[in-house]
Order: sequence, then structure tokens, then C-alpha cells
Amino acid sequence: MNVPLSEHEQRVLEQMEQALHAEDPRLASQLNRPAPSGAGGGLDRRRLAIGILVALAGLALVVVGVMASVIWVGALGFLAMVLGGAWAATPAATAKNPRLQVVGKDTPGTKQQPRKQRRSGSGNFMERMEQQWDRRREQGP
Repeated sequence: MNVPLSEHEQRVLEQMEQALHAEDPRLASQLNRPAPSGAGGGLDRRRLAIGILVALAGLALVVVGVMASVIWVGALGFLAMVLGGAWAATPAATAKNPRLQVVGKDTPGTKQQPRKQRRSGSGNFMERMEQQWDRRREQGP
């Protein structure tokens, strides 16, 4: 069930979007991109398995450190658990996952269009808001 926003809610939303674009334009452009479809959006199984193994080894080190009353072994195990979990949870930056590629770099065989040309046309809501924001910035105070 979709309920349309009131004029006040739309103005507040526009202000929030403008503030986001002003504070962190790179994040705003990342949020603007469509979600990847197909196989590129998931986690790498190999990376996940290695991360889980490192985390389990870290857990074993924590247990050994506690049993032997050696604090540095437990701390090292805890660090391994955290790093293994982080490694398992982050997707690898590969060509399969375009959202994690470096923004602004040309990939082989593609030309990057200037910003103004990419935004021409009606576009979605966020693109229209971004166009309005750019026009206001160009006009100055």
C-alpha cells in the first residue's frame, strides 16, 4: 500500500537529500546506483570459508589463552576472530561486483561520459533532485 507524501514531507525529504549530497556526494551517488542483479551481488564462498576458518582458529586461541592464563594469546585470538569475521562478511572487489570498483576510473573498452550528459533526460527522483542541486550550486548564492 503506497501512501503519497504530503508537500511538507516532500520538502523535508528534498532537504535531507540535498544535505546528503552536500556532505558526501560520493555516498549519494553510490546510493543512486541500481542494485546489481544476478551473480555479482553475493559473497564469495572461498572468502567466506577462509574468514570462518580464521574466526574459529581465533576462538580456539581465546580458549587456550584463558585456560593457560596468557592474556596476549587470548587477545591475539580475539583479533583473529574479528578479522576473520570481517573478511568473511565483506565481498571481494572484482569485476563481478561493479559497486565496489573504484569510482571515476575507466574500465577497458568503455568511455566515461561527462556528468552532465549522463544525467540528461527525465531520470528517477534522485537524479532529478541531483540536477536541481547542481543547478542551484552553479547559480551561486
